[in-house]
Parts: sequence; structure tokens; C-alpha cells
Amino acid sequence: MAKLKVFRTPIGFHDAYVAAPSQKAALSAWGADANLFARGIAELVTEERLMRAPLEKPGAIIRVPRTAECAVSNPQSDKTSRRKRVAKPASPAMCGKVNPLAKAAPKTASPSKSGPRPSRAKLDKAEKALADADIRFAERERTLKAQEQAAKEERRQLRARHDKDMATLRQKRDRAKADYRDKLEIWAEH
Repeated sequence: MAKLKVFRTPIGFHDAYVAAPSQKAALSAWGADANLFARGIAELVTEERLMRAPLEKPGAIIRVPRTAECAVSNPQSDKTSRRKRVAKPASPAMCGKVNPLAKAAPKTASPSKSGPRPSRAKLDKAEKALADADIRFAERERTLKAQEQAAKEERRQLRARHDKDMATLRQKRDRAKADYRDKLEIWAEH
């Protein structure tokens, strides 16, 4: 069996640790499409306390929440070359020498809340204003659509009246034209 190494990459607010024989196997375990090691996003872990849990479950992804007080250095912000980059945890004094892979102690009852519960009045007022604005918009839109339909109908009626009037006027013109030609012929013959 190949010797296992522990690798780490950040995923959101957690670090994903995996024990794998190679970087390729680690990338496969994480389901990564790109080489996170080449991009400086993933790294080899060398600190013993961070290697224990992943080595107990080879191939399984161990998620560890990152905290501001006990953050492991971000591989992207490290100025060292990729070959020299290894996991560098924050100082033990900052971490309180707590193993970040150890299970957290169960929470005790939450301390009593100080002061009254915050008021939702402003939030409720803002949500009501949003709903009212949406209703006003929908009503105005319906009114405009009705006006558009009425305007289309009025335009259609206007066009029909215009076409009818034009037909009548053309007939009158044609009769007047014919009458004029007839009278012009009679006049020309005399």
C-alpha cells in the first residue's frame, strides 16, 4: 500500500482534509476539475496534529471549520513558492493549543439573553411598503393595458369610418369627373 499524505484545501468556511497517496487522488476525492495545487489553493499538510483525523479515515474528506482566532494560513496569501508551501497553523498561543480536528464539547444551556427582543417594526413596515408598491404597479399595469385595448378599438373604428368615408368621396369624385367630361365633350362639339 502506498504511503498516505494529508492534503488540505479551503471550502467556504471550512478546510477539507483528505489522506491520499498522491495529489491526483486528493483532487479526485475533493471532486476538483482543476489542479488546485498548481493554483496554490490546496497544499500538503505536515503538522502532526492536523494529520491524525484524516489518516484514521483514508480517502474520506474531513471538514474542519476555520475560525478567525485559530486560522491556518491561507495558501493563496502566502508569498513563498509553491514547492516550499506547507501547512502553517497559527501560533499555539493564539489557538489555545486546541486541536481543531477534535470534536467540540456539547454546548451547555445558552446564557440568558440580555435586554428585550429587537423590534420587527421597521422590517414589517419595509416589507409592507414593498408589497404595496407591487400592488400599485399591478393595478396601474392593468389600467394601462385596458387603455391600450380601448385605444386599439378606437383606432380600428376610426380606420373603418375613414375607409367608408373615403370610398363615398371617391364615388362622388368619379361621378363629378364623368359629368365634367361629358359636359366638356358637348362644349367641344359646339
